[in-house]
Amino acid sequence: MIIEVKVPSPGESIVQVQLARWLINDGDHVSKDADIAEIDSDKATLNITAEQDGDITILVPEGATVDVGALIATITTDTTAKSGEGVAPPAEIKIAPLPEDKKEQAVRVSPLARKAMAEHQIEPQAIMDRFSGYRISRKDVELFSRIESPAPEKEDIPADAPVGESREVERQKMSTLRLKLSERLVAVKNQTAMLTTFNEVDMTAIMKIRNQYKDAFKEKYGVSLGFMSFFTRAVTEALHLFPAVNARIEGEYILYHRFIDIGIAVSAPKGLVVPVLRNTEKMSLAEIEIRIKDLAEKARTNKITLEEMTGGTFTITNGGVFGSLMSTPILNPPQSGILGMHKIIERPVAIDGKMEIRPMMYVALSYDHRIIDGRESVGFLVKVKEMLEDPVRLLFAGDDPVKAILKI
Repeated sequence: MIIEVKVPSPGESIVQVQLARWLINDGDHVSKDADIAEIDSDKATLNITAEQDGDITILVPEGATVDVGALIATITTDTTAKSGEGVAPPAEIKIAPLPEDKKEQAVRVSPLARKAMAEHQIEPQAIMDRFSGYRISRKDVELFSRIESPAPEKEDIPADAPVGESREVERQKMSTLRLKLSERLVAVKNQTAMLTTFNEVDMTAIMKIRNQYKDAFKEKYGVSLGFMSFFTRAVTEALHLFPAVNARIEGEYILYHRFIDIGIAVSAPKGLVVPVLRNTEKMSLAEIEIRIKDLAEKARTNKITLEEMTGGTFTITNGGVFGSLMSTPILNPPQSGILGMHKIIERPVAIDGKMEIRPMMYVALSYDHRIIDGRESVGFLVKVKEMLEDPVRLLFAGDDPVKAILKI
C-alpha cells in the first residue's frame, strides 16, 4: 500500500509554504508519527509526520515552494504492493550487463535521483559500473558526481596572507518565515508613528523574593520562578490603567480590548516567534510561568500552532537573555505597544542621598504615537517600574502577601 504525504494547511489564508528540510533521507524506513519534514509558512515552522510505517520516497527537494495540499512524498507500507496501486513506483531503467554478470539488470531509480542525474549529466549505466545494488538513491548520485568530477584547482595563496583570509561568499535562500518577518518589520517603520521611551528598574525586591521562595515554588509547580511572570503581571495591571496601550487602530477606528493577551517573544531555530498568553488578567504567577515554559518548548521544537501565536494585544521581549543592555524594540503589528527587558547590571545608584550598588535593568516601551500620547506612554512605563520595585502592589492582601500570590 502506498500512502501519499501531502502538505498540510498551516492555517487559514496560507496557500503556499516552503519545504524547509527533510528530516530523513530518500528511501529510509520511517515509523508512524515520526517527524519527516519541516515546512516554513509566513508565520511559523511546522513539522510533517509519517502516517504509517514504511519506506519513504521523496518527490520534492528541500527549499522548494509548494502549494498547500501538494504531494511531496510517498510511503510504501507493503514492499510487495502492486505497481498499479496508488502512486506509480519509481521508474525502472534497463542497464546493460556488467562484466561479471551476463544478465540484464533492472534498476529502481527514485524521482530525486533521476532529477539529480539530469542535473549532473550522469547516465544510470555509469553509476552501475561503480556501485553494486539495484536501487539508486539521490545520495548515490551525489557521491558518484563527487568521485567522477575532479575538484577545481585552488589558487596558490601567498605565504604571507593573513590566517583565515577568504573571499568566498555563501548564498542561502531566506526562509518564508524570515521573508515575512522582514516585510512586517519594514511595514512597521513605514506605517506607524513609532517612538520609544526608556526607564530603569531596581530589581532588588524581585530578586529577594525569588531567592527566598524559588525552591518552594519549583517544588510545588515544577517550574522555576523567573522574571517574566513578574513583568507580565506588572504590564497587565498597567494596561488596565492605560487602555490605549492595549488598543489598536483599524481603519478610522480605535479598538479597545476588554481583555489582555500578552505575546512573549521567544527565539526559535528559524527566527523569532511570539506565542500568546490568553487573559493574563486572570492568571497567577504560577500559571504564567507554566504556560510560558510550555509555549517556549513548543516554539523551539516546531510544535507550536498558529492559534497559539495569534491575537496578542501587547508584547514583551527580553533581549537581556542575550546580553543586551538597551534597545528599541519594534512593534508587533497590529499591536500598539511592546515592552523590552534588558540585562541586569549591578551599578551605583543614589538611594536616599547615599550611593549604593543595586541590580538595575533598563526597560524600553515602543509605542504607536498615533493613538498613544507621550503622557500615556511615560505613565504606563512608570507604573510598570513602580510595581516591579514594590512587588506588594502586585500581590493579594494577607498575613504574607508574597506567599498568597505564589500560592505556596
